[in-house]
Amino acid sequence: MREEALDRVKLIFHLFDVNRNGYLEPDDFELMSGHVVAAAAASDDTAKDNIAKAFRQFWATLEAELDTDADGKVSYDEWIACVLTPERFDDTIAQFADALSALGDPDGDGLIERPVFADLMAAIGFEQDRLHDLYNAFGPDDNDRVPVSVWRDTIFEYYRPDKGGIAGDRLVRAEG
Repeated sequence: MREEALDRVKLIFHLFDVNRNGYLEPDDFELMSGHVVAAAAASDDTAKDNIAKAFRQFWATLEAELDTDADGKVSYDEWIACVLTPERFDDTIAQFADALSALGDPDGDGLIERPVFADLMAAIGFEQDRLHDLYNAFGPDDNDRVPVSVWRDTIFEYYRPDKGGIAGDRLVRAEG
C-alpha cells in the first residue's frame, strides 16, 4: 500500500468525522450529505437524492464490513481496513463517484464548471487552494470546464491503495 493512499484516506476520515469525535458514525454521513446537498443549489432533486443515497451507502458499507461489535461507529484503524481494500469497497466508491460527479453537472451538459466543483468540494471540507490545484490538474478547457468523467474517475482513483502521484494527491497538504 502506498503512503500517498494512506495520506488520502486519512484526510477523508478527518473530513467525514464531522463531529470530530475520532469515529465515523451515521450522523457524520447525514451531516456531510446535508452540507453537500446545500452546496448543490442548482442541481435537481434526483441528483441531490442520489448523493444522499450514496452517503448512506458509504456508511452502510462501513457498518456492514467493519462494525463487528455493533457499537454504531468506525475507528480510523477500521476505516483503513475497508476503504483501501478494493474488493470490499469498489461498488460503494463507484456509487459515490457517480453521484458526486453528476451533482457537479446541474445543467447536464457533461461538463463541470469550476465554481460548482469548488462549492461541492468546499462543502466536503477540502481547502480552497488544494481543490483548485486539483481542478487545474484536470486540464480545464478554455471555458474553465472539465468533463464529468474526469472528476468521476479521479474520485474512484483516490481510493486505490496502489496509486501514487495521482491528481487526487493534490488534496493532501504536504508535511513540512
